[in-house]
Amino acid sequence: MPRKSKKVEEIFPEKSEQNVDEPKTKKSKKQAEEPAVYVDPPDKMKNAKGKPATFKITSWNVDGLRAWVKKNALEWVTEDSPDILCLQEVKCSAENVPAAVHDLADFPHQFWSTGVREGLHGVGLLCKEKPLKVTYGIDMKEFDDEGRAITAEFDSFILVMAYVPNSGRGLVRLDDRERWDEALCKHLKVLQEDKPLVVCGDLNVAYEEIDLKNPKSNKDRTPGFTQRERDGFGRLLDIGLVDSFRKLYPDVQYAYTFWTYMMNARAKNVGWRLDYFLLSNDLVPALCDSKIRTDVRGSDHCPISLRLAM
Repeated sequence: MPRKSKKVEEIFPEKSEQNVDEPKTKKSKKQAEEPAVYVDPPDKMKNAKGKPATFKITSWNVDGLRAWVKKNALEWVTEDSPDILCLQEVKCSAENVPAAVHDLADFPHQFWSTGVREGLHGVGLLCKEKPLKVTYGIDMKEFDDEGRAITAEFDSFILVMAYVPNSGRGLVRLDDRERWDEALCKHLKVLQEDKPLVVCGDLNVAYEEIDLKNPKSNKDRTPGFTQRERDGFGRLLDIGLVDSFRKLYPDVQYAYTFWTYMMNARAKNVGWRLDYFLLSNDLVPALCDSKIRTDVRGSDHCPISLRLAM
């Protein structure tokens, strides 16, 4: 792939390093203008045995909670009405969570892990019903200090929500990312001995080539699509977790959850699937649907939703 100009490299934000370079094959003007269109599969409101969905979890990397609120995202959340709302990259301390979020009547139980540095990382868990137990982090101080994970136990499952570290420009944090992946896998294996798991959030990896627009130009050179990161995700599947979206829609193309703000990437649907719901095998029979809400704006990520028949 041709090297990006110095000017583009200088303005390319670390978070959005996933590149949008398109293959240099010749295209007609009409072909060049046509985006890769994602066709949202029809909603599935029942599981494989016909039991109706009774429980919904929504996850969204909001790319700054205060800016997200100003974009009227809370109106969509109220309409969507999940039982649990998982937010990543809130970029504010717990003390500075907007009052409009604190005052959400549907979510009286709120838990925030926002790290030691204001304006970076951070996650929030909002629930209609109070969890049995809530813990923070994955027992790895350097990452726990960044506010990257919350674990909540409910009657039928344990929810782990994470904002996985980006490997950084030039893959300078790839070794750190691998240590995170190992620690997360260990954390999940221990939890899974007690109850089945729902693991969700911005996992910062496109696992298969189908999960990003330009796999060839990004492979082993761009954060989120190195073999080491993909292997780390694969180890989560090896311990008995299932990618809920690909379980239901193994061949659906152009299903992305992140688009850089640069180069009009979202309008062209030049994106990456970085956000997931993973389920323990024991919960797969309860799976009704795993939705990618590409039409919902408010961040450089779109929300995803999981429906279960509990």
